[in-house]
Amino acid sequence: MVAMDQSPVRGELRYHAPLAGFTSWRTGGRAECLFRPADLEDLQQFVRRGLGPRPYTWLGLGSNVLVRDGGVRGTVIVLHGALGEIEFLEDGRVRVGAGTPCARVARSCAKAGLAGAAFLAGIPGTMGGALAMNAGCFGAQTWELVESVAVLDGAGRVQVRAPDRFQVGYRQVAGLAPGEAFVGAMLRLRHGDTEAEQARIRELLARRGRAQPSGASCGSVFRNPPGDHAGRLIEAAGLKGCCIGGACVSEKHANFILNTGKATAADIEALIRHVQRTVQVHHGVRLEPEVRILGEAS
Repeated sequence: MVAMDQSPVRGELRYHAPLAGFTSWRTGGRAECLFRPADLEDLQQFVRRGLGPRPYTWLGLGSNVLVRDGGVRGTVIVLHGALGEIEFLEDGRVRVGAGTPCARVARSCAKAGLAGAAFLAGIPGTMGGALAMNAGCFGAQTWELVESVAVLDGAGRVQVRAPDRFQVGYRQVAGLAPGEAFVGAMLRLRHGDTEAEQARIRELLARRGRAQPSGASCGSVFRNPPGDHAGRLIEAAGLKGCCIGGACVSEKHANFILNTGKATAADIEALIRHVQRTVQVHHGVRLEPEVRILGEAS
């Protein structure tokens, strides 16, 4: 039975909580402690009072993480379902919470007649994760839209910072201090046509559906190396359909690894390492994972 904590928080606080249901790979171990805040104020109180064991690990929709079978020490803080606000301001500015799904941001902005965020419909995570890794697809990246970000520091204070405080690159963002996390952002978009933006979203989602597999995956596993595509290199190395345990390289898109139903996190991680070694041998290219690997092996 999962023990409930009686600490004075309004959100959900549990110990030894299974994490498989919080990741898109649907596998992995337990969190020593899991906290789902009711809202930003609840989260600030939690951090300010040092509730829950440290370190804190931040999770959105779990679409770009692999939780190892031994689980995660400290407290996993799940922002999806809590920090989900979207507020439209003047001059095409939009305030979004870190727990807001990227696809919802795309749809809401299109409905409001704002252009430039349609590509977010193709990112299967929350804005917090998109900010943390500069997520992108269809030739666009998250930080191209960012006017400012809201950061929660280790003392529970929210600070607004400009993009020039961060070093932003392809699928990577540096500049957060230890213990800090993105809790929101101010986006700046341009005015557009609602019907055109909604049509753009439908077009991008159709393209994704034709190119990417369905099923339990984390999205793209590896970053594209300069001047090439990870999926092409993996396919050329003969790895489509390669399996370890219940984890398999997709036959449809080689940069996807699927949990076919019974994969352990160890299966998936072993397949990631096998793909890296094989591509290195065939092409002399070291593929770097895009996915974050959390926790301890069992």
